[in-house]
Amino acid sequence: MGRERTKKQRLRSDALLIAALLLLSGALLLFQRFHRSPGNLAAVYVDGERLAAYPLSEDREIPLTAPDGGYNLLVIRNGAADMTDADCPDKLCVHMHPIRYVGETITCLPHRTMIQIEGEGETEVDIS
Repeated sequence: MGRERTKKQRLRSDALLIAALLLLSGALLLFQRFHRSPGNLAAVYVDGERLAAYPLSEDREIPLTAPDGGYNLLVIRNGAADMTDADCPDKLCVHMHPIRYVGETITCLPHRTMIQIEGEGETEVDIS
């Protein structure tokens, strides 16, 4: 029969595995941070349909009305889009950070509204 590993050997192996996974995830996070590209449009989607797109280069406040009559306020300022007000019960969209990089989103589930940052030439939401 094979020799069983001691508790100390198993603990050391587990620690090495955890350290390797942490190192790998840190490297992936750094790669993602330094390879993201700034967007130029904040596209508004309601029920998956693109309703409008606003340039991030122009500061403005855009009131949005959801199909259920709900209200959201999209603010574009300093090249970033932010949901600053909403009448939904949980207000999770209001607590999300401003977005400025391609692919970032702010979503208000109760109002079925999504803001997505897009780059040049993008026109569709990738749901795959």
